[in-house]
Amino acid sequence: MSLAEMQKRAGAEPNNTPRHEKFARLLERAKSLPKLSVAVAHPCDEVSLSGALEAASIGLIGPILIGPRHKIDACASKLKADLSAFPIIEAEHSHDAAEKAVECVKAGRAEALMKGSLHTDELMAAVVSRQTGLRTARRISHCFVMDVPGHDTPLIVTDAAINIAPTLNEKRDIVQNAIDLAHALTPAEVKVAILSATETVNANVPSTVEAAALCKMADRGQIVGAVLDGPLALDNAIDNDAAKIKNINSPVAGRANVLVVPDLEACNILAKSLTFLAGASAAGIVLGAKVPIILTSRADSRTTRLASCAVASLLAQARRSSLQAVRS
Repeated sequence: MSLAEMQKRAGAEPNNTPRHEKFARLLERAKSLPKLSVAVAHPCDEVSLSGALEAASIGLIGPILIGPRHKIDACASKLKADLSAFPIIEAEHSHDAAEKAVECVKAGRAEALMKGSLHTDELMAAVVSRQTGLRTARRISHCFVMDVPGHDTPLIVTDAAINIAPTLNEKRDIVQNAIDLAHALTPAEVKVAILSATETVNANVPSTVEAAALCKMADRGQIVGAVLDGPLALDNAIDNDAAKIKNINSPVAGRANVLVVPDLEACNILAKSLTFLAGASAAGIVLGAKVPIILTSRADSRTTRLASCAVASLLAQARRSSLQAVRS
């Protein structure tokens, strides 16, 4: 499918401006890469199974379906889908499917995980298991890659799903995960805004103090690969005029492409506000484990599901390139 066709299917605004142009470009890039082998944990409803199959049909992923065979077959029958081309690993129930999906990654059969029709905490429990999981030295965190109509570039927003009230050290990993993702998605300079309610440091607002500390960590090489600034309020992080009015002289203010939000509640509200009030789409990905984890919701649109797979594919390709560079 061409870029124009993807844009048409994604939908356009009345003035014929593609509504999800940035996601369409991510999809175009990801389709040029080898299919990403993905262990799909418990694709036992029509939404999760159809999402995996559609991503496979346009060349994004090669899914390995893991769950109770009779449930997967029943969903396929309702969808009138042929599963003969896809490996299926029998699992007794959703917990077993999550564990076997992790085993599939550890055995080298898959380069990514995808959440099916099971709870996020079921999948993540298998991922973070100290004995059998996919932990790394990095804190696991979640990023939304958001295509906001009217905004020039995708926005990475973190963390809206994993870390409820992260500590300063946990925020360091959250920021670094988001920077690594940004480098996988775009050649542009990564500019990280550490958000709070104000752009000045105030001891009575702990998020402003942590924002300043994170920026100093970047100065000392504890966070690498991006320009950081904070605390910044949302308006002066993404809007040049707002930054100028506040007399904020910064390479990040008004130009941020990564937004780090103080806690899960605030980040979840921000992401959903952009989605439901500004018409944005949000591709979800979990980072910090040994492989990308495609984390979608049952309410997600087709565009969002495909974009989440594209983000995982681009991230996996960046990791392959990094490993190849180390070996050579």
